[in-house]
Amino acid sequence: MRTRPCLSLDDVKAILAAAEIEAVRNDWKVAIAVLDDGGHLLGFVRMDGATPANAEIALQKGRTSATTRRPSKAWEDRVAGGRLAMLAMPVLPVQGGLPVFVQGECVGGIGVSGVQSHEDEQIAQAGIDAVPGAKSSA
Repeated sequence: MRTRPCLSLDDVKAILAAAEIEAVRNDWKVAIAVLDDGGHLLGFVRMDGATPANAEIALQKGRTSATTRRPSKAWEDRVAGGRLAMLAMPVLPVQGGLPVFVQGECVGGIGVSGVQSHEDEQIAQAGIDAVPGAKSSA
């Protein structure tokens, strides 16, 4: 039987804290969701000023990245490139979700919503960068 890494509660707290610090530093009001590799919620922050819609969108972006092992922007790019069939997939094709990889294994995803999509992704990356050995690609 093989073993593989997984996100611990301390990892989730570190991701959320670092992502929130990045958002506060830029005066951005966002929702941040951290999910396991199956797309199940591990931790969540909805900052004051973030909307209820931001909460749901952050969850969907994170779930998309965790379960597909790809940034949510990859799906957005496919739709923008004309692959409209992607809209029938169980993904949210909007930038702002990143998978979390440790030792080449996907251990989860982070989704952020509340500002411009590239800024959401910037916040997500700041969260991933807080965990030693974690990356947003394999």
